[in-house]
Formats: sequence, structure tokens, C-alpha cells
Amino acid sequence: MVLIPIGIGAVILTRSMILSNAIDDTVRVAERVAAQVQQGTYPQGANVPAPAFPVNLVQIVSPDGRIVATSDEARTLPRLSNLMPTPEAPVLSGRSCLPDRCVVVTAVRPTIASGSPIIYVGRVMPAALVTHTLDIAVLVETVALIGLTGLAAWLLMGRALRPVAVMGAELDRVSASDLSARVTRPPGDDELSALAERINGTLSRLEHSAEQQRQFVSDASHELRTPIAGLRAELESAQLYPDDTDLRELVEKALRDIDRLEMIMSDLLFLARTGARVDVAWERLDLAELVREVMSTRRDRVPVRLDLADDVAVHGVKGQLTRALTDLLNNAERYAEHYIRIEVSRREGKAVIAVENDGMEIPEGDRERIFEPFSRLDTARSREAGGTGLGLAIVKSVAVAHAGHARVDDFAGGARFLICLPAV
Repeated sequence: MVLIPIGIGAVILTRSMILSNAIDDTVRVAERVAAQVQQGTYPQGANVPAPAFPVNLVQIVSPDGRIVATSDEARTLPRLSNLMPTPEAPVLSGRSCLPDRCVVVTAVRPTIASGSPIIYVGRVMPAALVTHTLDIAVLVETVALIGLTGLAAWLLMGRALRPVAVMGAELDRVSASDLSARVTRPPGDDELSALAERINGTLSRLEHSAEQQRQFVSDASHELRTPIAGLRAELESAQLYPDDTDLRELVEKALRDIDRLEMIMSDLLFLARTGARVDVAWERLDLAELVREVMSTRRDRVPVRLDLADDVAVHGVKGQLTRALTDLLNNAERYAEHYIRIEVSRREGKAVIAVENDGMEIPEGDRERIFEPFSRLDTARSREAGGTGLGLAIVKSVAVAHAGHARVDDFAGGARFLICLPAV
């Protein structure tokens, strides 16, 4: 598409240059002949010598239109042109087609006197302007260039995109059951190499997510199986030994197991819905007011100290943030010895909720792991306190859903949990 207009433009430009050169030749010769006629040095008579080839057509025409002198090459030709020089335009050039040929003509009047003859000097039109040789030559060259360009582009693009085909074939071998495969990174430091690196990074994240999902399903199955197994054992024992079974005690144990199942299922459902923007109301929330509202409904076994800065607000879902704060407080109460402290502050454009207690310290190597579902540092104590193992996972999920994060801060003599959210 680019070469075709270039070829057409080349033809037009070449024709224009050839015509301009031909006109320049006739003008130069015509002015020389006119000067000689004016000086009286140009040969007189019916036959005048022709200038050098290819400008070999000369006619001197009287004011009444008669050809009074002509070169041998123009003797059998009619008047070369009807161009009539004027005082304002003493030299005129143009093209004229005679019965047997087309010529380039320049007309000059030696003097401005009305009785002065007109000198016509011409040459046969160059072949490039009257035949299609130039057009055919340019067409052949353009077609050849297009073909060569297309072939070169096909070869170069095929070579450049060959790594893409290789990566595509390698991606076809990736399946949900095996995400360990990676694509081959092409050599160099170009866009394809960066694309391969991004694909491998995505596959790594997918593999990690799939592994986390499998672990979550395994842990959830284990957590659900424990109360179900206990409930089944109690019911089977009652079935085998009905006379030795205390019905009231059996019902109480069964209800406790059912309560635990219900808590786990409720937490799992909340965790699955966290971050979804369906049927949730996002609003501006003052964190100090949110903490006070949560504390008004709690009766903790240890004193809770409040250090709440005013005008620290976030944009979020009230129910989810309330649940995250409640889970942090439940976790703190489970391990606290003498007190719990809640702090709300603003740090570097972030709204921060800090919940600390004077219980057991959390080793640095476990500070990321405890936010995973069903992760416990003290399994026996957590189960006795009624925890489902999903509280801190819900805290992290809520923080991430609100474009923030949750982490464990350095704190000597206890544990300090932070929820950092964008402040408004």
C-alpha cells in the first residue's frame, strides 16, 4: 500500500522532469535563434539550418500566419503551434500534437514590434512521454519490490514470532492438574522475553494459588470431619447402648458439635464472599466510631484499652470491617494475660487499626503463616476456646478486599496485629 502510491508518484515526477528538460532545451534554442534573427545574423531563405538534435524543428512564421522559413525536418509539417507571444509573455512553451507526431514547442517573438515574425522551435516529444515504457518499467519494479518486501516481511516475522509459537505450544501443555510447566524464555532482552517472563510469573502465581486451594480444601475437610466424627461416634454409641445413654447429655454434645460445624460453615461462607462487590454497600466509615460500636456489644475477660484518633476514615463495607475487628479482638482475648489495647491512627496516608495483647509472642517465621486458613500456633488452646482457625484468614481477606493489608508488628511481651487501609 505504501509502494503503490510511491510508484505512481515516481512516474508522475519522472514525466514532469522529462517534459521540463525538453521545454528547457527548446527555450534555450529558441532564444538563441531569436537573438540571431534580431541581430540579422541568422541565415535567410526558405531553408534554415536546424539546430542540434533533438531540437531540429524550426519555423519562422510571418505576422499574417505564413511560414516564411523552415528547417528541413519541419518542411513537411504544418505550423508547429498556435502559441502567440505577447509583450507581457514574449516566450511561450507547450505541447502540440501534429497529424503524425507530438512535439514540444517554444514560441519567441524577436522584437515587440507588431510586424515581427514568430519563431517556433520544437522537438519530437520524448518517447517516455508518448509510450507506456516508463509506466511498465515502474510497474514491474513496484511489483517486484512489493513481492520482495512481502517475502522479507514474511520471513522476518516468521522468525521473530517463532518463539511465540513455541510458547503457545508449551502453554497448551499446561493443565489445571499440573501447573508446574513453564514457557521457554527467548534469548535477549526484548518484548518477547519480557512476555515469557510475565507468563512464567503468572503460571507461578496460579500454581501457588492452586496449591493453596488444595491445602485449604484438605484443611477444611479435616476441620469438618472432626466434629462430624465425634457426633457420629456419640450417636452410634447411643444406638448400641440405649439403656446406658443419658439423652440430655447426648443432645448437649450433639448440639455443641453442630454449633461448631455451623461456625466453620459460616466462616467459610464469609471468607468466600469477602471482596465480592455484589450486594454490599460501600460507605465512608470513621474507624474510631466503628471500634466504639463493636466494643459496646462485647464483654471481654480482660480490660480493653482504647487509644482512638479522631477523623480517621476509610471507604469500605461496614459488615466486613466489623467482622475483621471482631476476629482480631477474639484472637487477642484468647491469648491475652492482663489487657488488650486497640489503637486507631493515621500513618503516611494510611488508616491503621492496631490490636495488641500481652500474651504469647509470635515468632517471626510464623507471622505470615498464621493468616492462612486453619493455621494455629496453639491448636489445643484454640479448639478449647472455640476458634475455627479462620479468624485471621478473614482479617487478611477483608484487608486485601479494601486495598490494604494485615500483618503482625514487632511487639515485645505480646502480639500486635495491624490492619492498614487507604485513608479518605
